[in-house]
Amino acid sequence: MTERFTGSFTQQEPIPEQGIAAALDVLRHGRLHRYNTAPDETAETALLEQEFAAFTGARYALAVASGGYALGCALRALGVGPGDAVLTNAFTLAPVPGAIAAVGARPVYVGVTEALVIDLDDLAAKLDQARVLMLSHMRGHICDMDRLMALCDAAGVRVIEDCAHTMGASWNGTASGRHGILGCYSTQTYKHMNSGEGGLLVTDDAELAARAVMLSGSYMLYDRHLAAPPPETFAELKYLTPNVSGRMDNLRAAILRPQLAALPDQIARWNDRYRVVDQGLRDTPGLRLIDRPAAETYVGSSFQALVLDWPAPKVQALLARCAARGVELKWFGAAEPVAFTSRYDSWRYAPADPMPATDRILAAILDMRLPLTFSLDDCAQIARILRAEISAVHQQG
Repeated sequence: MTERFTGSFTQQEPIPEQGIAAALDVLRHGRLHRYNTAPDETAETALLEQEFAAFTGARYALAVASGGYALGCALRALGVGPGDAVLTNAFTLAPVPGAIAAVGARPVYVGVTEALVIDLDDLAAKLDQARVLMLSHMRGHICDMDRLMALCDAAGVRVIEDCAHTMGASWNGTASGRHGILGCYSTQTYKHMNSGEGGLLVTDDAELAARAVMLSGSYMLYDRHLAAPPPETFAELKYLTPNVSGRMDNLRAAILRPQLAALPDQIARWNDRYRVVDQGLRDTPGLRLIDRPAAETYVGSSFQALVLDWPAPKVQALLARCAARGVELKWFGAAEPVAFTSRYDSWRYAPADPMPATDRILAAILDMRLPLTFSLDDCAQIARILRAEISAVHQQG
């Protein structure tokens, strides 16, 4: 009998009971705005920032309305504006070039390798074109950050890390988001903490942190932050920094704080599921798996593999066969964007030169979510289905 998977690839776990209770407390007192506090009360948002700074090892943290807002805020804090070039990955999702375009800048795309990380040779060749790199750790894959930072430091290029898929990951023991000058994270539903929408920004630079706080819409209430620079840092900046409001509210922060405390355990659970799928797909004919470097501590909340040099109709046949058996794959080789999946040549507001080597990789990427609602047995079944269908389509030639 042919197996069929019946689980949902978009169903997340429920919010922890502690988060639900904290959210109800906020709803009952009605002070959702982060600066609307009772006497002697510390806002949930300020507490989340303090705890996230400690989690990442950063001096300063700021909670904002979305991961995309965090990216735009980081660019503005660095003074990126109209006409500026910003280096970024060709393999990423639309909010990254969108944040660059939203400040009037233009993306300069850097290629992707078969390891699904930024091509450091291509980056080296393009470093003279910009003064900022917005590095996307796309789908949780981290490049050689030691080499990347050496290249960027030598060229005077400052690095913003997009850690939407790497919250809790690290390279050589340094947390993702802590190599560059600014790290940006997402708490959108499909990320490692879930508040529907939300984001966080971290840095060790006091001036950048103060600019970000002012940009986020603190007015003159910056002294209510627990993970911001001291008030004297704001002395001049408060007159010079526009309010581009994008604050997180206390309701979302209340939901997130228990999730942050549980994140190390959640990461272990994701990686257990990732390893089951990875082991089940080893040596599948026609499939190339992504080997994870020893220096990388990853969070396996999604799974990627390559069907290199398969023609588009063959890949589409595979997607259809897997879907018929309940396994939902995303593909980065489609000519048109589909749902959340798009590619650099889809973003016509940010045109790019052709990138044939990158196109070859994108056309081969199979991408699959691994929500924690899946059991280990579910993951083993998914791997069996994928192995059978990939082998069958591969044998057809």
